[in-house]
Amino acid sequence: MKTAVMTDTNSGITLEEGKSRGIYVLPMPVMIDGKDFTEEIDLTHSTLYKALNENKDIVSSQPSPGALTEMWDKILADGYDELVYIPMSSGLSGSCDTAKALSIDYDEKVFVVDNHRISITLLDSVYDAKFYADSGMNATDIKDALEKNAYQNDIYITLQSLKRITKTGRITAAGAAIATVLNLKPILKIQGGKLDAYAKARGMSAAEGKMLEAVHRDIASKYADIPKEHLSIGAAGTMETEEEIERWVGIVKSEFSGYKVTYRPLACSIASHVGTGTQGVAVGLTARALEIN
Repeated sequence: MKTAVMTDTNSGITLEEGKSRGIYVLPMPVMIDGKDFTEEIDLTHSTLYKALNENKDIVSSQPSPGALTEMWDKILADGYDELVYIPMSSGLSGSCDTAKALSIDYDEKVFVVDNHRISITLLDSVYDAKFYADSGMNATDIKDALEKNAYQNDIYITLQSLKRITKTGRITAAGAAIATVLNLKPILKIQGGKLDAYAKARGMSAAEGKMLEAVHRDIASKYADIPKEHLSIGAAGTMETEEEIERWVGIVKSEFSGYKVTYRPLACSIASHVGTGTQGVAVGLTARALEIN
């Protein structure tokens, strides 16, 4: 069986990267002031960040059924017998359930994986799937393997500003105003596809410290029996300059010396909810033996 691997840009994998690695990547849609855009096609991170800073009306959405099935048809026409599609967690979007419903018409040639990941941890799942496929594993077994480790990942993010998340209704305007005056930074945790409040800190420096402590704690407890080469450390964010990115990635690499550390900017559809200046760090189990930094 020839098995293809497909994901979307929420994984942090670009269209160019996917093409070079033999992974099919579906660009995600974003609406700005009522106009439709598609990540990497006619929407860059810098354009989105500008729109976010200008407080424009920005809404993310799931890919259309037509866009999904068109890519599935292309993959099968390219000579693959089957494919695994790994979208963002069903806990954060309805796109996974939509894909599952559409896959019914493909006579067990399309397998939709819900392993409850997003961003940098979803990237690891996609590369694990490619590793499995290249090793001769079929789509059914790849799906089972990924979903078995669905909860073996943890993400911590800190928002620079509460402006965007206030718009989503996850925090009241009054609460956001108080937090802004006190310079409180909310630290959120994503685990198993659920977004929850984790902690708060006064100032970004303190928030960075709390996030790093959380990952150290996870490694020492939840992942205590996992060899370093099978733990992936991820750095992510919506930082606007290369200097900001290099500073945060440098801190994460210094904190987790001896681990593989990967950086990706948060996808446009994710950035639209958290705003600019967001920083994140993650830890997750991976099937591949990673080369240590």
